[in-house]
Amino acid sequence: MARVSSRRWPVETVSALALVTLTGAAGPAFAQTAEPPAQEAPADEAGQGEVVVTGFRASLSSALNQKRSETAAIDSILAEDIGKFPDSNLAESMQRIPGVALARGDGGEGRNISVRGLGAQFTRVRINGMEGAAQTGSSDIYGAGNNGRSFDFNVFPTEIFSALTVRKTPSADVEEGSLGATVDLNAPKPFDSKEEFVVSLTARGIWNEVAKKVDPRVSALVSKQFGDSGFGVLASGAYQKRQIREVGYSAVDLLPANVNGGFCSPIGYAPQNPGNDGARGTDTVIRGVTPTMCSTGNPRTSTVAAYQTIQDLRRRDAQGNLLGPGTGAFFPRIPRYVNSEQEQERIAGTLTLQYKPDDATDISLDLLYSRFDVTRRDNYIAGLSFARSISNNGQPMVSVRDVEFDENGSLVYGLFDGVDVRSEGLVDEFVSTFKQASLNFRRQLDDSLEISAAAGLNQAVWDGKKRLQTFMDVIDADGFSIDFRDGGTVPTIGFGFDVANPAAFTYAPGLADGTVLGGFSFQGKPSKNTTDNFNAEVNLAWTLSDAFKLKFGGQYRESKFRSTFLRPFNADLVVTPLPAGTSLASITRQVSGLDELWGHGAPASWAAIDPDKWASTFNFDAVRYCGIECGGGDTRVNESVKSLYAMATFDLGERIGFGLRGDIGVRYVRTDMRSSGYITVPPPAGTTSPTNLVGQYATAFNGYEDWLPSANLVIEPIDNVVLRLSAAKVMARPELGLLAPTSGVNPITRVGNVNNPFLDPIRANTFDVALEWYFRPGSLLSAAFFYKDIQSFIQNITSQQPFNELGLPDALLFGSNTLPTELFNVTRPFNTPGGPLKGVEVNLQLPFTFLDGFLGNFGLLANYTHVESTIDYCLASTGGNCTATTTDDLVGLSPNTASGTLYYEDDKFSIRGTVNWRDRFIRGIPASQGSDIQGNAPTLYVDASASYNVTDRLKLIVEAQNLTDERNRLYIDSTREDTLFETRIGRTISVGVNYRF
Repeated sequence: MARVSSRRWPVETVSALALVTLTGAAGPAFAQTAEPPAQEAPADEAGQGEVVVTGFRASLSSALNQKRSETAAIDSILAEDIGKFPDSNLAESMQRIPGVALARGDGGEGRNISVRGLGAQFTRVRINGMEGAAQTGSSDIYGAGNNGRSFDFNVFPTEIFSALTVRKTPSADVEEGSLGATVDLNAPKPFDSKEEFVVSLTARGIWNEVAKKVDPRVSALVSKQFGDSGFGVLASGAYQKRQIREVGYSAVDLLPANVNGGFCSPIGYAPQNPGNDGARGTDTVIRGVTPTMCSTGNPRTSTVAAYQTIQDLRRRDAQGNLLGPGTGAFFPRIPRYVNSEQEQERIAGTLTLQYKPDDATDISLDLLYSRFDVTRRDNYIAGLSFARSISNNGQPMVSVRDVEFDENGSLVYGLFDGVDVRSEGLVDEFVSTFKQASLNFRRQLDDSLEISAAAGLNQAVWDGKKRLQTFMDVIDADGFSIDFRDGGTVPTIGFGFDVANPAAFTYAPGLADGTVLGGFSFQGKPSKNTTDNFNAEVNLAWTLSDAFKLKFGGQYRESKFRSTFLRPFNADLVVTPLPAGTSLASITRQVSGLDELWGHGAPASWAAIDPDKWASTFNFDAVRYCGIECGGGDTRVNESVKSLYAMATFDLGERIGFGLRGDIGVRYVRTDMRSSGYITVPPPAGTTSPTNLVGQYATAFNGYEDWLPSANLVIEPIDNVVLRLSAAKVMARPELGLLAPTSGVNPITRVGNVNNPFLDPIRANTFDVALEWYFRPGSLLSAAFFYKDIQSFIQNITSQQPFNELGLPDALLFGSNTLPTELFNVTRPFNTPGGPLKGVEVNLQLPFTFLDGFLGNFGLLANYTHVESTIDYCLASTGGNCTATTTDDLVGLSPNTASGTLYYEDDKFSIRGTVNWRDRFIRGIPASQGSDIQGNAPTLYVDASASYNVTDRLKLIVEAQNLTDERNRLYIDSTREDTLFETRIGRTISVGVNYRF
């Protein structure tokens, strides 16, 4: 008997096959569409009998069979064998599935996904059949902490799962709540294996070229079936420690010159900016502004040519009206170099007790636990004045000596005097934990009746233990420069002094004129988000004949979300001088290496406050915290869902002479929501709502019901050709964090938010059609068209409003030097009209078994997805009414995605190369003043993997990620595409060994 060994990975694109051929890549087997279950392994051409396929190809074949047996459209990734799910991150596995695009977070690690253009908030995730939540933190540029329904896959190591299925079309018997897809993650069970006793051990060492450190990753699985008793036990565990370093550039935002009051005008220029002390109405602060001085000790050095160049750049508003001077000159808000270092620790495990005495009975208790512990240390060296107004001696005190712009108003080069420079450090510590217990029961009562039931509890906790910002400043540095003249996407920044010298900086209480000389901030921590879910369901299946079956069921789900944060006492937020005998040199460290790792003019090192030394010096452990009584937060959302469904399935193939099967059904859902939270914003004048103020809390109630019909039809007109048709009405609920009746502000960045507990869900009508051709054993060529009529959408609409009109206490501005009269960008979520979304998927799965010799051990997986959408967005509002609109792609939608895998595998050796490409997509709309969108540039990631079977039990593994050293770039404005953020994560190499007995 000939045996062909193969492992398992997903389907990817043809576009980068030349590169893939050279590199090879690892990953799980990927089921796009399925070959017929009856399709047997072929006899080999040499006449040696049946070919038994194992490993990668076997997992591909199993996944295809799983897809084919379903009437709905699904794609799966299955472990090659029990305990063998090879990708380091679940989200990175799924990007190989057609229509799935990966969103990366800190360190370039996959965090969440979008499916067919619909973002993470539209994708539901079930773990062992039960809806789950998983939340992590991240840097602000990647969305900070997740307090919604979006599922962060990086909480879990892949080793604890054996199968991953993406369900793209609904059926009545599958829970509602998704516009994009329902993702099922399943842990292995003891009777998944044909072997009674299995032990699998894997150990890896992981090295990254930016972090330059080797980290451990280990996993183990033990499965035991106890003879003929029908009882089995499986336990698995995984541990990983990872040290990540990310280096690069950040602008934070891009703003027109007028937003923060323009620049300091040249001597003799009229009108003078800023005006002299005492000449600005109620402003009596002594800043030292005179006709020759921008501020005390800071002379006016602007040149007329440079200053006039900025004044002459003016943009037009949506109505075509020409705006004021400087409105068309765009500057980075906080131009800075970035050094981010993370220490991650993942630990996870599963325990499954399964009782399966016969084929008619299956009872299992599944326990799962995962803990993701992260400490992130960010350091920045930045020009700060471009983000400051006159209230804290910012941009109006900066002189511009030379400046150059491109035709769109983007800064090409600037040379400035009087720039405040900051060395900032941020320590962010959080722990994400997930635990679940679920009991599943299935019993075939007789030949026609089957009953199944499930009940479970899970809890997801994101515990933000610390978010401490420390900084020291240089005031009025001369010779500060921002230089894009080399034509690249990131600038060279010159600071005008030795940033490595701690003696150049100050750390002291601020001055009366608003000058900040260093300090610290706790940034809304400690905080905690907790989501508790309960699920119970009963299903009944009644087989009427070989051709017809009826299914009925009911389900009750309850989700309890609570978000809290503490606030330090105001007295403990006061910046105090360095103790006697303490210098900045004694509490600082050097951030080094960016000149080699990043380049682009980055300094060889810069001085930064050491957070541990700072905490010891200023007795950080003595800081006092309190809750809502001093501005902390405590919000809760309780959501209960009751649903019933009825569905008929049919298979008429044997009766009509060709394949015809499908399902049709309807699901009724009632959703009730109660939310509460601390609120100080009164309801809008002249409106009524069910919000009841209870002391300092507000409570809100909302409820809605939905009838969700669905139908799936599978036609097989000729052998090996399958036509799929699907239509359904679907809905997705608002993000939980938006439903709490709360409000808040960030006085540093002057942004605020007001939530909306009365948001309706997003609803859509969907239609799918797919044609699949299984032209050879294990092979597939398919094309699918999908259309979603999104009838309603939820948008965050931002308007400018003075802080003192928000109804919030002035105490929230403490320590920020922000005046109550200053404008804040206030964001409120509203239901808005949606729009259509349509797209196509093309998929190829082709093992080269038709070739002779070693060439028959090659294979190809490739897919391409194109999606289009048109959504009307509100760009600005006044009093809740839209004043400016635009039409653009759906947020998170990449018009084009593609991936491809070329693999080779024989009895001993396996090598694969995978390329994943994602087109640009919108991260946020609207963006800041003068910019329409915040976007993500296209990315192309190349991964590789190879393994060698030393014996039947021992395997050596080598893996590599990001072989081309791809960098992720975020930008602002669809025309200018000014860089917001660009970092380098480097290549990662993993070497490991697997032993199985």
